[in-house]
Parts: sequence; structure tokens; C-alpha cells
Amino acid sequence: MTDYKTHENQLWQRMSFKGNKVWVAMNNDKSFVEKNGKLLIKYGLKQDYEYLIKKDNLKPVSQAIPKGERKKTEKNPIRKFKGFNAGKNVISIFTDGASSGNPGPSGIGVYMIYNKNTKKISEFIGNATNNIAELKAIKRGLEELKKFDIPVCIYTDSNYCLGVLTKNWKAQANQELIMDTKKLLNKFQSIEIIKVKAHTGIEENEIADTLATSAIKQIKTR
Repeated sequence: MTDYKTHENQLWQRMSFKGNKVWVAMNNDKSFVEKNGKLLIKYGLKQDYEYLIKKDNLKPVSQAIPKGERKKTEKNPIRKFKGFNAGKNVISIFTDGASSGNPGPSGIGVYMIYNKNTKKISEFIGNATNNIAELKAIKRGLEELKKFDIPVCIYTDSNYCLGVLTKNWKAQANQELIMDTKKLLNKFQSIEIIKVKAHTGIEENEIADTLATSAIKQIKTR
């Protein structure tokens, strides 16, 4: 039986996206709601933010990976990193950006760890695209650092950020923001950007995501 729910006058269908259960926006005739050729999804119906994805990435909800099995089968680079480098004077910066509408109201989240010290940053950045929010989260984290001789690892779930900052992708937009971020990266003696998977139960990455989406929620409730 297909799982449908109506939330705030919008029909949603339960499906699977990259092994995770999601809600997909549907029209009244049960066809997909499309924006710029992509489908609108939420991980939870009460979330204020939404994501646009390609239709080919959607699967029946029966193909979602149960949480217990996901923990057993996933390779988790962050857990390995923390275990190996704990107490070894490496600054870990977990970053995320969120955009409600893409473009739309956007926020950034930064979760910083240095030995036993942590810092959380949650900021609203106005209307922006998700790519801009992801970049600004990285830039904001780097701006917090005043010493450039301590090794730094930045974690992002954005392929876009990884590409434009480390793989010389030719960006047609956000060029000034990319250039400014690269200038900050070049100040550090040892720095690495590591790609992680979003919404796979990685605690630090989930914290960064919550910080980013909370920034949007706070503005909407004012």
C-alpha cells in the first residue's frame, strides 16, 4: 500500500532517497510536484526546509535501508578520523548549509572541535542557494581560526564545494565567494576538505545540519 500523508494542505508520498526514507511533494492527482525539472522532498514533514533532487534518485520506500542495518554496513570516515586523531591537535570543522526553496531563506551551520573544546555557529544568511550556503559555512568556519600552523580538516556533504575548492571545477556562479574561500584555505599550513554523506547518522554532521536549518527556523518564527 502506497504511503501518502497530507501536511499543511500539501500531499506527500513516502519514498526512498539514497537509502533514507523521505517525503516527496505530490499534486492532488498524485503526480510529482516539479520545480525546474526536479522533485521536492523533505526528510520530515515538520521541517521548514526542502530539497530538490533528480527523479532518477528516488526509489520505492521498501528500498530504504533500516537504521540498524545502515550502521552495520556504512563506512564512516568521520568516526575513523576521530578515533585516530583524538587528542592530536587537529581542528575538525563540520559544515553544512540549508536553503528553504533553493534559492530561498538560508542558514549555515558550523560545528568545530579541537581536542576537548567545541564551538557551534548557527547563522541566517538571507536568501541564497544551497551552494552558496554550503560555501559560506566553510568560509565562516575558517574565519574563526586565528592560528594557521595547526592542522585543519573540514567536513562537508557538498559535492559542489569539494569540486570548486579542490578539483578546479569551473564555476559559472559564486566566483567571488569561491575565490575568497580559497584565499582563506591557502593561509593554512595543513588543511584538507573531506566529503561525507549527508543524513547517514554521523553525529557531528547532523549537528552542523541542525545548526543550519535552525537558523532558518528562528527567522521564520520571528
